[in-house]
Amino acid sequence: MQVSVETTSPIERVLTISVPAARIEEKVSAEVAKTAKTVRLDGFRKGKVPVSVVKKRYGQGIRLEAVEQIMRDAYIEAVQAESIQPAGMPSIEPKNIEEGADLEFTAKVEVYPTIELADASKLEAKRVNSEVTDADVDTMLETLRKQNAEWTVVEREAKDGDQVTMDFEGFIGDEAFEGGKADDHKLVLGSNTMIPGFEAGVEGIKAGEERTIEVTFPEDYQAENLKGQAATFKVTAKEVAEQILPELNDEFAEKFGLGDEPTLDALRAEVRKNMDRELSQAIKAKLKNSLFDSLLANNELDVPSSLVDQEVDGLREQAARQFGGQGFDASQLPAELFQDEATKRAKLGLLISEVIKQNELSVDDDRVKAFLEDMAQAYQEPQQVVEFYLNNKEQLAQVQSAVLEEQVVDKLLESAQVVESTLGYEDAIKPEAPAAEAEEGEEA
Repeated sequence: MQVSVETTSPIERVLTISVPAARIEEKVSAEVAKTAKTVRLDGFRKGKVPVSVVKKRYGQGIRLEAVEQIMRDAYIEAVQAESIQPAGMPSIEPKNIEEGADLEFTAKVEVYPTIELADASKLEAKRVNSEVTDADVDTMLETLRKQNAEWTVVEREAKDGDQVTMDFEGFIGDEAFEGGKADDHKLVLGSNTMIPGFEAGVEGIKAGEERTIEVTFPEDYQAENLKGQAATFKVTAKEVAEQILPELNDEFAEKFGLGDEPTLDALRAEVRKNMDRELSQAIKAKLKNSLFDSLLANNELDVPSSLVDQEVDGLREQAARQFGGQGFDASQLPAELFQDEATKRAKLGLLISEVIKQNELSVDDDRVKAFLEDMAQAYQEPQQVVEFYLNNKEQLAQVQSAVLEEQVVDKLLESAQVVESTLGYEDAIKPEAPAAEAEEGEEA
């Protein structure tokens, strides 16, 4: 077998492969003989059909299948012989498959890029310092009170914090528009869940009162036909209710399954523990994300489209699970929606793999155990959670991957420039906006 390799780009190779005709004929003969033992033809007993008859009737199809198999085998032999690392499946094109002649074909394949990592001292990471204060715990307890509040009907005008049950219908001009009608809709004034101007128009309304509210849809509204449109809503209030918050006491604490001592102090301690865990995870995530963004910014590389396609498929499935519901076909989602994020993930995956390779990192089992034990604290039966992961290869592999990623972060931080900042709890746990959104905000 003869092989020549052409480098058409940093991540693409074209192999021209020639296979001797004798190898083809040997394969075809073997397949014909194999078929003769199993084929059934009128006038012949099974296994007694002459090879010449089989070749005449089935020879062309057998030859095509043999050629396809030989091209696949020869391609694998070629990439191994040439020390090529394919990043995806090849595109194979036959050049000469005539009977009696040497088989010649080309295989175009993407390969993993050669990566020369930038000096880690050029990387920059942002580390947030924050802590959970007593005031933060008080705020969280107040949130829990609101989540467990009851609503009592009142015979007065609606004010901020009240819940108004209403029917409404929206119009553009004199025409009602799709999606603009609801019956028995419950709106909490001050929740800012409706378009600007709607809640202000409802304030002061009483049960049984009708109003017409004039609003303008935002320019970035999700429905294309409503962006920037002036509209009116005809509203009929059915009920006004005020929020009655439960007392913050031991009886309230009993609702949260705190074991044998469901006291308010126990609830406060549990809330603080959960907030501390959430804060720690958020700080680690911000540090990692800023470091990896810097890693991407300091290392330009071409990424094989096959790797990007894999990431697109993963993001599609994730979006389908989150928004599409059961039975939703992820392939219906356009690839363009995920292209930028998929490309970023594919590049980052290559860079992380290179850091692991160059620093000879391997999964630290002690860190895996600590990771699992920390994660399990969020559940009522922590030990059962740990055992579940340890006895499930697929789930354990995901945890090991996360731990190895943490080890990559630690290795890069040994040399990276770290910028410190201090934030309050609420700001520290907020997810960071994508870079594009942040830039738009700065321009605004």
